[in-house]
Amino acid sequence: MSDLVPIRRALISVSDKTGLVDFAQALIARGVELVSTGGTAATLRAAALPVRDVSELTDFPEMMDGRVKTLHPAVHGGLLALRDDVEHLAAMAAHGIEPIDLLVVNLYPFEATVAKGAPYADCIENIDIGGPAMIRAAAKNHGWVAVVVDVQDYDAVLDEMDAERGQTSLAFRKSLAQTAYARTAAYDTAVSNWMAGAMGVSAPRRRAFAGTLAQSLRYGENPHQRAAFYTDGSNRPGVATARQWQGKELSYNNINDTDAAFELVAEFANGAPACAIIKHANPCGVAHGASLLDAYRRAYDCDRTSAFGGIVALNRPLDADTAEEICKIFTEVVIAPGADEAARAVFAAKKNLRLLTTDTLPDPKAPILTFRQVAGGFLVQDKDIASVSRASLKLVTRRAPTEAELSDLMFAWTVAKHVKSNAIIYVKDGATVGVGAGQMSRVDSTRIAALKARDMADAMGLPAPLTRGSAVASDAFFPFADGLIAAAEAGATAIIQPGGSMRDGEVIAAADELGLAMVFTGQRHFRH
Repeated sequence: MSDLVPIRRALISVSDKTGLVDFAQALIARGVELVSTGGTAATLRAAALPVRDVSELTDFPEMMDGRVKTLHPAVHGGLLALRDDVEHLAAMAAHGIEPIDLLVVNLYPFEATVAKGAPYADCIENIDIGGPAMIRAAAKNHGWVAVVVDVQDYDAVLDEMDAERGQTSLAFRKSLAQTAYARTAAYDTAVSNWMAGAMGVSAPRRRAFAGTLAQSLRYGENPHQRAAFYTDGSNRPGVATARQWQGKELSYNNINDTDAAFELVAEFANGAPACAIIKHANPCGVAHGASLLDAYRRAYDCDRTSAFGGIVALNRPLDADTAEEICKIFTEVVIAPGADEAARAVFAAKKNLRLLTTDTLPDPKAPILTFRQVAGGFLVQDKDIASVSRASLKLVTRRAPTEAELSDLMFAWTVAKHVKSNAIIYVKDGATVGVGAGQMSRVDSTRIAALKARDMADAMGLPAPLTRGSAVASDAFFPFADGLIAAAEAGATAIIQPGGSMRDGEVIAAADELGLAMVFTGQRHFRH
């Protein structure tokens, strides 16, 4: 194995032809002979560049619609031969195998084909075979061969050759090889996961996950933790695909909280203007409004203390009036499906505020797999995309909810899905007025939310607690009547909960005695 290896011959076979001609011209200018396949060779010839067909190396034509073209000893021998092994060199000489010093391959666009909803047969045809085989061969033999799988590495190769007088260093080839193996792993991951879905297999024997580095983060949840942000190629609207207009680099916690905020506000995509304010992955205020400005103010009034330094997500493009209001307190991130020029101008004066925009909102009904690492493995599940309709609710008390209560119950139930368990949400007139999250006891969540609502009423100079006349959602059933009683003591008049407790009868009796309306959903929303 040598440190410095000259590049004299390159095999190029790419589906993504971005930058291809310029790169090929630069290689030729550095004395590199080009060998290519099919459409890549045609593109190079159209640019009047000298190129040999791979069939000249193999003395065998491409066949079967291009399925068979590089799976040949003349190609793989040129990639795998050890240049300091006498027997390898003798075999090359005996069989007329020419060494390949640089392999440039990007694979058939399988992921893009799946993403556009192509038929099964089209997806199968876009599974690359020869490409991964060549990539793995070249990466294995990185002692002698450089392998490029990403367009963004073209310039790096040219810079390396210039720095090393037409050669590449072992350290550089190792780096390229690691990237190459990660690419083929991600590609096979996409294929295997797609096939599992196409077959309706929810728990295949082997499951893989892959990502592409989007950002090396300064640190993780805490400064002593290393971290990075990877994208999964799904192009789901959100923090991974958003445009950042201003502000310093997003942190680990910013990304996590911004995702939570945007996924929550997306639940209200088709409703009135809505705003969600998130702190430590939990909502501290969510509201509808007559305008975005109104929605923001109402969300802010749920818990002004927690909103400081929070994340704001909107379900409409940001306007200047709302931007002016948001700027009255310190806010870490604002994310919205757009922002007009006037709004961006308002934020321009707040250099530390990050403004992110997307083209649209994520689909809260889209099926997605989520995963979490535990010691020795992963927990994998479907994203919680469940919802209920008014018609599916089961009335269990003597009193039915009024239309206003029912509207607030539905709003509260939607928010409950995005609050850490045990979750209790008080809602009044389409705005949260108290949120209890992440407590070990449901009754504690009920009381904490009510206490915060009383504190906000005092701060706003209001005579009554904000929870008076509110509707309450519980993400899981009340195991005892005490939590429901605590909600009633805070002024709640209607309850929505899954039901299913052994003491449902006791809880229903307590609701009837207190004059509450209560409905069961038959569905829970634990979020840990």
